[in-house]
Amino acid sequence: LCILPNLRQMTNMYEKLWNPSWLLVINTGGWSPLVSDRYQWLEVDLGERTKITAVATQGRYGSSDWLTYYLLMFSDTGHNWKQYRQEDSIGSFPGNSNADSVVQHKLQQPAIARFLRLIPLDWNPSGRIGLRLETYGCPYTSDVVSFDGGSSSGLVFRSPVSRRTSRDVVTLKFKTLRNSGTLLRAEGRDGLGFSLELEKGKLLLLKQASEPRRLASLGSLLDDQHWHHVAVERRSSHLNLTVDKHTERVQIPAEFSHWDVEQLSVGAVQGFSSQKSLVSKRNFQGCLENLLYNGHNLIELARNNDHQVTVGNVTFSCAEPVSVAVTFTGPQSFLQLPGATASSSGGVSLGFQFRTWNKAGLLLTFDLPQQGGVVWLYLSEARLRLQIHKGGRFWLPGAALNDGQWHSVEMNSKRGRLTVAVDKEEGGSAQASPLFPVAIESHLFFGGRPAEDTSHECRNPFNVFQGCMRLLTLENQNMDLIMVQQKQLGNYSNLQIDMCGIIDRCSPSRCEHGGRCSQSWTVFHCNCSDSGYSGATCHSSVYEQSCEAYKHNGNTSGHFYIDVDGSGPIKPQLVYCNMTEENTWMVMQHNNTELTRVRPSPGVKQHLVHFDYSSREEQLSVAISQSEHCEQELSYHCRKSRLLNTPEGSPFSWWLGGPGSGRIQTYWGGAHPGSQQCSCGLQGDCVDPQHYCNCDADRMEWTEDSGLLTHKESLPVRSLVLGDVQRPGSEAAYRVGPLRCRGDKNFWNAAFFDKETSYLHFPTFHGELSADISFLFKTTASSGVFLENLGIKDFIRIELSSSTQVLFSFDVGNGPLEVLVESRDPLNDNRWHRVRAERNIKEASLRLDDLPVATQEAPTDGHFHLQLNSQLFIGGTASRQKGFRGCIRSLQLNGVTLDLEERAKITPGVQPGCPGHCSSYGSLCQNQGRCVERTNGFHCDCSLSAYTGVFCQTEVSASFKPGSSVSYTFKEPYELSRNSSALPSSIYSDMTLRGENVSLSFRTNQSPALLLYVSSYYREHLALLVNKNGEQDCMYKARKHTQNTEKKNMHTNAIITVHFRHIFSTFSLIVFVSPESGDLDPDLARLASLGFAGCLSVVQFNTISPLKAALLHPDTSPVVISGPLVQSNCGSAGSANPYAEENTHHLSGMKWTSQLGLRDITIVVVLCFRYRT
Repeated sequence: LCILPNLRQMTNMYEKLWNPSWLLVINTGGWSPLVSDRYQWLEVDLGERTKITAVATQGRYGSSDWLTYYLLMFSDTGHNWKQYRQEDSIGSFPGNSNADSVVQHKLQQPAIARFLRLIPLDWNPSGRIGLRLETYGCPYTSDVVSFDGGSSSGLVFRSPVSRRTSRDVVTLKFKTLRNSGTLLRAEGRDGLGFSLELEKGKLLLLKQASEPRRLASLGSLLDDQHWHHVAVERRSSHLNLTVDKHTERVQIPAEFSHWDVEQLSVGAVQGFSSQKSLVSKRNFQGCLENLLYNGHNLIELARNNDHQVTVGNVTFSCAEPVSVAVTFTGPQSFLQLPGATASSSGGVSLGFQFRTWNKAGLLLTFDLPQQGGVVWLYLSEARLRLQIHKGGRFWLPGAALNDGQWHSVEMNSKRGRLTVAVDKEEGGSAQASPLFPVAIESHLFFGGRPAEDTSHECRNPFNVFQGCMRLLTLENQNMDLIMVQQKQLGNYSNLQIDMCGIIDRCSPSRCEHGGRCSQSWTVFHCNCSDSGYSGATCHSSVYEQSCEAYKHNGNTSGHFYIDVDGSGPIKPQLVYCNMTEENTWMVMQHNNTELTRVRPSPGVKQHLVHFDYSSREEQLSVAISQSEHCEQELSYHCRKSRLLNTPEGSPFSWWLGGPGSGRIQTYWGGAHPGSQQCSCGLQGDCVDPQHYCNCDADRMEWTEDSGLLTHKESLPVRSLVLGDVQRPGSEAAYRVGPLRCRGDKNFWNAAFFDKETSYLHFPTFHGELSADISFLFKTTASSGVFLENLGIKDFIRIELSSSTQVLFSFDVGNGPLEVLVESRDPLNDNRWHRVRAERNIKEASLRLDDLPVATQEAPTDGHFHLQLNSQLFIGGTASRQKGFRGCIRSLQLNGVTLDLEERAKITPGVQPGCPGHCSSYGSLCQNQGRCVERTNGFHCDCSLSAYTGVFCQTEVSASFKPGSSVSYTFKEPYELSRNSSALPSSIYSDMTLRGENVSLSFRTNQSPALLLYVSSYYREHLALLVNKNGEQDCMYKARKHTQNTEKKNMHTNAIITVHFRHIFSTFSLIVFVSPESGDLDPDLARLASLGFAGCLSVVQFNTISPLKAALLHPDTSPVVISGPLVQSNCGSAGSANPYAEENTHHLSGMKWTSQLGLRDITIVVVLCFRYRT
């Protein structure tokens, strides 16, 4: 750092009253204005443009006067000031805490300016504003050229013919007041080239060719008459475009792969180039500084009349027009100016320009004393409106006026006609016809009115204006805003004069994953719709990362979007999740999974097949890597077509698999990589023992080589190359199945912390702008720290603060911020609970399980970079205090899973894995399904349930025709144990019960009909039927009892319980559906002869499911099936009549749901028997 030796001139608001001669950080003196308020400033003229790197402050010597906070402004001309901001957001600098200590601030980005202005914000409440100032920096030199926008104002550099390079670099700085214009163009052969063009204050990178195309857009508000840095770097395959501090990488189009720059045009390129501009029709008007091309200083070459440079009408200095702007910062902002003196015309003429991001706000108002009215000119829904109190309301031209661009407004009133023009150069104009002449005879108020002005006519009924204004004119005379600032003209409040403080909070956009950014004057908003992400910045994915995660949310098979890296850059993908098996499979399709006959092309020796997957390359790669197992079927059907083995040892055919375009693989499905074998060769059962593939036997009979590819490094299959397909008589077909993966290694990755002092540590967490953390935990402890990472001052921490509270806290330099979620139920219940925390520059959020999300907004003007430097601690803290005791699972930071298990294997006090999942997920097993623990997860055992499916939720139903029946025979004697283990083979195991429970559902249009018949070897029976009146009958006969009948109306959907008082002795049962037996009661036999036509579903006798056994286990169950029996979904709720009206009835303590007016209904019956054991 250099201490600037000569502060040439210093001025302040009240220079005549206070001597500013003692301003260096020394032992005497200091600056203190007469009035201490926020309208004071100290201005320093450094004499020339200087690179300012730091400032230091002290209070006034020997006093109680010092600043606690202040702003820094910089300018090249003493006008058009720009506020310096740290981190793009922090505008204020902390000052002193006493009068003697020195507080120095190094500027993150050096400021290059001639003038510096310091504006006090706060000071010692027991004193007044007091300051000693020191500025640090170094001399700054530059070459400058100015373009007036004319057709001949430009320069052209022609590159030497012999020059060939794969890298070009152009750097420059520019400043302008015009928001559009062609800045620079690079041209090569055949008219190919690139150009930089300003359009509405943004810098566009364009490809110039037969079809011009936009490649990138960067920057915003670049027409603010401040210097902006631009760099374009061309490499062999891409371009890097930098505007100020932001860089975007752009892929170079293919036609530019051997392109070289032959001519570089700057300024009025329209006059020097044959190519037309894609966007801008204007030449650049403004100044350029330090224009360098591959190390050549083009401005210096132009000034020295170098032969490589052609120079037009330019000036080697930067003449800047003075345009004083004013910024309206908030609700109390207003600018009051005197109205016009009386004129003979009695009319009015005024104009101004404004720019804003807000859709609404008052621009201008003034009274009409003679008519007792008020004129309001204001924004509403980003359109301009004029309202004259007692004179009407008028829409004016212009739309989307909140785009941050400068818009001009002109108002003219003459002879009773009022004309308002918006952006007159673009043709916007409208006329209003008030009932009386409009003349300005009172004060003009811009942006608002004083708060004490509360008369009915003067009260502001509109939103306050937040934005900038400039070029205010009244009767074609410019209004001097510097005189306003010096209190010599008009009045104002809460204004920033001689600067426009507009900030584009959407450039660059803080919205992630394609979220659309919009903004107001103070905040920005991200629209995340259709992006697949949520949150204030569209950071967190709304989708799960695997099919396994969807399953444990209670979902069943279907298509789901999977986001394999959570909040990372990889987009979600649509896959099919197959949950019908014990394992959950993620299925990723490609363009041809069918068995396909090979149709060789004449003259082509090999047949090439390429497979395009619905998932992108990066999606496939991550999905495979985080799965426990992946497989893909590969089969080759052949007739006189050899596959792998040849006499020379090289294969006839091969396939390519793995990342990218894949690597050549010479083994087939079911064999090992590199073996050049098929499955039969590995198992030793090929049709010809001399070969390792069936097809290599080269026989005339059809045969095949099929199997599964399971080596993950070789998946997926990208291409097939089939070689032996051209010989006479050769025929072949192939099939490559979809890629199937199961097991989510991340979802079950867990660690158990058995002591409060145990912890795991990982490298520093990097989440400077956005950080999301998610994990599951279970514990019996009432408190503990899940995660902590520290910086010098910053930190981030998530903890269980009590048995019902989870706390997310962090500090990014603005002081600690906490987000708390409280649960009604205890969290130390040894069940899994999910925590999701996110922190971004807009807000922090915390979600616990399915409770409402808690949020805390971040300060709009504060630090937002999270700067950490210590290790990341999991399950504890750096001080080993308040450690967590319990399990943490599936811990992810910004979409990246931390491998807790691997780290736990080498860490004392921490165990890898965490068993015991049924306590959390057992409720997913429905309909008497039993939760079975697994090392990673759980499984629903449906053997004791009449249902099937991953959660025992799928009804087992069958459609019956009159000749269809199912008989199930129990073993004799009937001694069944209720507590016997339930294995699939025990679907007909013996049990000993004290009663029987029978349930079923049915749907039929038939009456009468026999549904269910149960008989014993003692000629006892029970029958469930539908009588001829459409009523449900339950008939039973037991020893020492006569036949009894219970009836229920058929037009009910009921649950019925039948109790038998008789005690049965031990017996054997036969369960029938539509039985045909000679032992039947004559009436039942007659009914049975009619058969049953309809649907039966979930038939269950205690733990026995005869219909399920018949449909799913016919070979291992004691069932006899007669007639056609077709499994269907006829018993599911979705197949019922969608127009049925549902009502609920209560009879004798029983409850059922009826579907009125239908004969096609569903009945559920529960039957209970009692007998002696």
